[in-house]
Amino acid sequence: LNLHGSLLPRWRGAAPIQRAVMAGDKRTGIMVMQMDEGLDTGAVGLIEEMPIGPDTTAGEVHDKMMLLGADLIGRALAALERGSLDFTPQPAEGVTYAAKIDKAEARIDWSKPASDVHNLIRGLSPFPGAWFELSLNGTPTRIKALRSTLADAPAAPGTILPDLTIACGTGAIRLTAVQREGKGPMDASTFLRGAGALPPVAN
Repeated sequence: LNLHGSLLPRWRGAAPIQRAVMAGDKRTGIMVMQMDEGLDTGAVGLIEEMPIGPDTTAGEVHDKMMLLGADLIGRALAALERGSLDFTPQPAEGVTYAAKIDKAEARIDWSKPASDVHNLIRGLSPFPGAWFELSLNGTPTRIKALRSTLADAPAAPGTILPDLTIACGTGAIRLTAVQREGKGPMDASTFLRGAGALPPVAN
């Protein structure tokens, strides 16, 4: 038996939690499945579904799944011992693959719609972290975006407003938690107090 963190057959593969959040899925779940020769193709015994909130991060989904999974595998083993654990083959329709996260995916492209940027930030938080560069005191500095909310900024993509709202291809996102290179995670107000004057554009 194996625990898998998605609603199979959606998101078979290495990064099901991150991919679900990055895709903007509103629901996910954890499943007890049989192991077989395929990639997460085994029949499913038990399912526990859970919602994904609009600002929920992959880390938060992971932590909730960890608790659900511990309970689910216990129930599955007890049912198996009683001979009452039934398995259902996965449907052939709706198969998607959760490829391993590539480092190149983590850099934020501000020309994309705000919803895509927001989902990228959520899906890669806390690790590996979606990131961008700012010139702070004349030094290019990598900034990880850990939390964001959708906002509005009628400006060119990458334009930074004083409250750490950044314009995207359509719409904008407001960063609420970040991690400056070489520093620990911090909320936006703490970052802004230590960053000094921000450049007009994020790269």
